[in-house]
Amino acid sequence: MEDKYSSFPKRKQNRIEGYDYSTPGAYFLTICTANRERIFWSPVGADIIRPENVPLSTAGKLVEQGILQVPSHYENVSVDKYCIMPDHVHLILQIKPDIDGRIISAPTVSRVIGSMKRWVSKQIGRPIWQKSFYEYVIRNRQDYDEIWKYIENNPLKYLL
Repeated sequence: MEDKYSSFPKRKQNRIEGYDYSTPGAYFLTICTANRERIFWSPVGADIIRPENVPLSTAGKLVEQGILQVPSHYENVSVDKYCIMPDHVHLILQIKPDIDGRIISAPTVSRVIGSMKRWVSKQIGRPIWQKSFYEYVIRNRQDYDEIWKYIENNPLKYLL
């Protein structure tokens, strides 16, 4: 017997089944606003020549503050690189073992990002985020370097 929800589209799973997302390592994350609302950059007008560094809006500055606060809330988590786009954020999140190489009771990537998203939404005064986020487990140095370059160049491509 078919239930009344079977005709609804299925949400695509974007996590690796059985993977422990508190495992030390680097993660590439993309977090989007709900309905891709463009609220993180200040308007730059219709000038043909665009500024090299687009100023962040108030919401964008709050997102940056939330990102920069992550290591103070999670001692074994760092944000190695990030960029804030008009309607999404890219970042490399690193979960580290303690100084003896042991795994501390690490938070999951979802917990870290969920906490940051909730804080930003509370500061803005309304929910602004898409339900989930895209993640990619960085597997080696080449992966890491390519993603670093992607994050570095993404705002430039957007402005061209």
